[in-house]
Amino acid sequence: MLNVTLYYLPGDERCLQVEKSLLEVNKDIPHNLVKINILDDESNRNAYTQDAPVILVGPYQLKGLFTEQDIRIALMAAENRVRNLLEEKSAKYQERLERGRNLSGADQFSLWFAAKYLLVFNLLVFLYFSVPFLAPIFMNAGWTVPAKIIYTVYSPLCHQLAFRSWFLFGDQTVYPRSLAGMTELSSYEEVTGQSPEINLLEARKLIGNEVMGYKVAICERCVAMYVGIFLFGVLFALTKRKIKSLPWYLWVLIGLVPIGLDGVSQLPGLAQAILPAWILIRESTPTLRTITGLLFGITTAWYIYPIIEEAMSDTRRLLLRKSAILKQGEENI
Repeated sequence: MLNVTLYYLPGDERCLQVEKSLLEVNKDIPHNLVKINILDDESNRNAYTQDAPVILVGPYQLKGLFTEQDIRIALMAAENRVRNLLEEKSAKYQERLERGRNLSGADQFSLWFAAKYLLVFNLLVFLYFSVPFLAPIFMNAGWTVPAKIIYTVYSPLCHQLAFRSWFLFGDQTVYPRSLAGMTELSSYEEVTGQSPEINLLEARKLIGNEVMGYKVAICERCVAMYVGIFLFGVLFALTKRKIKSLPWYLWVLIGLVPIGLDGVSQLPGLAQAILPAWILIRESTPTLRTITGLLFGITTAWYIYPIIEEAMSDTRRLLLRKSAILKQGEENI
């Protein structure tokens, strides 16, 4: 028997009239009517409120203004399609029928994740950029083993160069290279004695000491990037995921170009000793790394999160419909 799903608004006259039409059609084309209140779930509210009532039967959809004759045509088309697929013994159709007979564990997880994905993402991003701050806190408290575990775990994920990282509990929060031109601060070369050539391996391995303070386990730019993603994630949640996706060209222009220019233009400075004198040598500053990192993080999340929300809403609507059909079937037994 066909499953016909009616998305309705309580008390709406058009929805009540469509329900009456479906009862009349049922005399000629038997079907199982599943009613879903549009207001019960946000994904349904966003998708169907403007078009209510909405009927889904197989791959066919009726919405807004339609007649009883339209309903009959849609149901007959769906009935013929099912008959043809059964006669053809379509393996894919049989597999779909089998999947539709129960709400699997994967379905239940998908339904939960589609509703809670943003909370999960925000928590994971928050943990990702906050745990590295525990490393200097642990070092300052004398808990060197857990601190070094954090440094080791994050080492493949970030360059951890000391002259491009934040420091806690020391004389300064940053120790930039002298090339950055921040003369008001003691440079990395001055506090380490590595001058004029810097040993990059040592700069990665340097954790700090009681005077310098202790290095955060990810660099300044990485901190800013993930803070930016987190801030937009929180804003997206507070606005009930209503923000539209940032156009891709603005993401490229605002998010990718500044971080690319600032990051790539520093590369010659890491091999200054072996490069010709005419090549431009520069070193960014903590402020520039933070700004470009924030821009990249915010715009990337702004571009991607609304796209994910659209996919998650589709998943949630599909599984809610499946759940309602199965529940209706149980009630009819």
